[in-house]
Amino acid sequence: MRTLIIAAALALSAISAQAAEPIEGKWKTASGATAEIAPCGGSFCVTLRSGKHNGKQIGKMAGSGDSYSGEITDPDNDKTYSGSGTVSGNSLKMKGCVLAVLCKSQTWTRL
Repeated sequence: MRTLIIAAALALSAISAQAAEPIEGKWKTASGATAEIAPCGGSFCVTLRSGKHNGKQIGKMAGSGDSYSGEITDPDNDKTYSGSGTVSGNSLKMKGCVLAVLCKSQTWTRL
């Protein structure tokens, strides 16, 4: 019985740890626009919900917990980069790279 209780507590803490850093939601980008990250297929789509590119999908990320990877498009020049996102509380550090060497990052804030 004691083993069952300990196993259940560990399982709940693992679920809580994964749920503590969800990428889903609305985020304020570095440019001040609002981006919404929502499930689409087996990934998460990043769609702008305000600003001059309102309604444009700018990324698709896969992952769980606090670490995600996929593609990010710069809406100003329509160039697509290998991307990654790391969630930490109410911050999302987005990073886009060309050839995994030339990288640019910005931090978004949860709304």
